[in-house]
Amino acid sequence: MITGEKTVSAETLLNSLKWRYAVKKFDPTKKLNDETWAALQEALVLSASSFGLQPWKFVVVTTQSIKDKLPEHSWGQTQAADCSHLVVICRKDSIDEAYVDHYLQAIATARGVTVESLQSYGGMMKGFINSPSDKAEWMTKQCYIALGSLLSSAAILGVDACPMEGFDSKAYDKILGLEALGCRSVVVCPLGYRAKDDHY
Repeated sequence: MITGEKTVSAETLLNSLKWRYAVKKFDPTKKLNDETWAALQEALVLSASSFGLQPWKFVVVTTQSIKDKLPEHSWGQTQAADCSHLVVICRKDSIDEAYVDHYLQAIATARGVTVESLQSYGGMMKGFINSPSDKAEWMTKQCYIALGSLLSSAAILGVDACPMEGFDSKAYDKILGLEALGCRSVVVCPLGYRAKDDHY
């Protein structure tokens, strides 16, 4: 893409963001089609993060029997059950030097350079992850960057969303088996289409 080239007009962008709101009631009969979901999934993958390390996992729930278990652990909010796709944005339990090395290899491959040429950058990242700062808090904050990307992308595509912090993360982690995936839930975002009688 040429620098400065517009792919979405300013008017389209702003109208999409003005159209968006936190949906309180989804129409459970309306589902995202494969093309729309694929675009939103890719938007999540392309989310910005500190160092580009993306210290998160995205767990997507579409199985109705699992979604039906979640309102009980979501302060009674039914969006988690009635949505089309429930995106659970999770922070990793930890990242280590091997994780950084894998990332450096991916950069080298994408840019067509040697890993050795990236050692200064790698050293900076390893210095950070080995520092005494609170990595869990840092990874948690990164999850909200991904949430912002998802909300904006959904709005542009005409997909409704409802970012939710009102849930029991420990219950979600257990129901979704997140411990085995090496991550913890931070924020959830039901996606779908608003019900006609959602008074909001």
